[in-house]
Amino acid sequence: MQGIDVSRLVDEARFGNLHLKIVIACALLLIVDGYDVFIYGVVLPKLMEQWQLTAPQAGSLASWALFGMMSGALLFGPMGDRIGRKKCITLCFTLFSAATFLNGFVTTPTMFGVLRFAAGLGCGGLMPNAVALTNEYAPKRMRSTLVALMFSGYAVGGMVAAGLGIWLLPRFGWQAMFLAAAVPLALLPLILRGLPESVGFLVRKGEQDKARTILRQLSPEAASGAPLVLREADAGRASVSELFRHDRTLGTLSMWLCFFCCLLMVYALGSWLPQLMRSAGYSLGSSLSFLLALNFGGMFGAIMGGRLADRFGLPRVVMAYFALGALCIALLGLNSAMPVLYLLIFIAGAGTTGTQILLYASVAEFYSLSVRSTGLGWASGMGRVGAIVGPMLGGLLLAAELPMALNFLAFSIPGLVSVLATALYMVSRRQQRSREAYALAA
Repeated sequence: MQGIDVSRLVDEARFGNLHLKIVIACALLLIVDGYDVFIYGVVLPKLMEQWQLTAPQAGSLASWALFGMMSGALLFGPMGDRIGRKKCITLCFTLFSAATFLNGFVTTPTMFGVLRFAAGLGCGGLMPNAVALTNEYAPKRMRSTLVALMFSGYAVGGMVAAGLGIWLLPRFGWQAMFLAAAVPLALLPLILRGLPESVGFLVRKGEQDKARTILRQLSPEAASGAPLVLREADAGRASVSELFRHDRTLGTLSMWLCFFCCLLMVYALGSWLPQLMRSAGYSLGSSLSFLLALNFGGMFGAIMGGRLADRFGLPRVVMAYFALGALCIALLGLNSAMPVLYLLIFIAGAGTTGTQILLYASVAEFYSLSVRSTGLGWASGMGRVGAIVGPMLGGLLLAAELPMALNFLAFSIPGLVSVLATALYMVSRRQQRSREAYALAA
């Protein structure tokens, strides 16, 4: 009996309740993830006052979580290909939510940093597995849109952090921002009810009945007695070496560079934008509203970018976003009117956080199913190096007391580098598609 091609069935499926459950569940998880990531930028001014931190010390303290994110991406990304994406998502979410909650009780910078590292492990591992799971179930014609829509929860989390900070910080102090993590931790079982295991993982493990039960929600074809099969041009093993085989080397390295530059800009702005604006004379409330605008731009940019990518292709949209984001970041150093300043920050959010979301979709599209979490994990891990550099770079620039325009100009340069790196990725993608077409024809 001829087998049922799982990839074809998913690609051609109509959007239904299963897709909606996956997008909503992963978006909720990433809202909490984004909240945890951006919380440091929100509480930073208060921490510097209470613990009398210098700018370089504050930048170094931010790096504890970012080292954790890099380690988490490299550890839990490949693990998702081996033990299942849902298991990894559950483990990672529990880890970072519990660590964030406990951070509300610390009294020293050292203990604060240790718990931020633990939270970073969970944050770094959650992202690649959530993206891989959503990408795996999304129909081909709307894949970029659904991944971007799901990942926009990350930007919403940043908006929630900024919005809560405006209300909580003056009333209850910075500790309340971390204690709020107890709420999503209690809701985890409810969120996970809408999340299936990776169907590709189940098929590879021989669990045909479980995979068939899930696929019946996508197509009646799955109800037949035919075996489920995965047909890919190169199945491969879940190992790092697979990322450099089958004409992937150039694409892998260019995506790593894009992730490095993009996350450098995201975390430099996320960690230091409120403090930079306070240094420029704005109040704490106004400075946090700038962070809110940055993340709102990231959410809007991701959703719009996903729709554009399904029409024009991900690489073209990513290049345009990087170029526009770099320009607007550079212009932030000018003495602009308040409406113009908010507009520039909004577009900068689309060109940084929004582009980061599109990069995850690009990597998910680039790698085959068997190494997708591995590819996402390593791209994210390399990007976390940029995330570590970003806050430290911001601290050094502030300590140097450079003009505001030069600070933002320095933050914009990685965006221009990413435009060139994305062009190289486009070349590698064309080579890979030519090889895949030849392999399938043979």
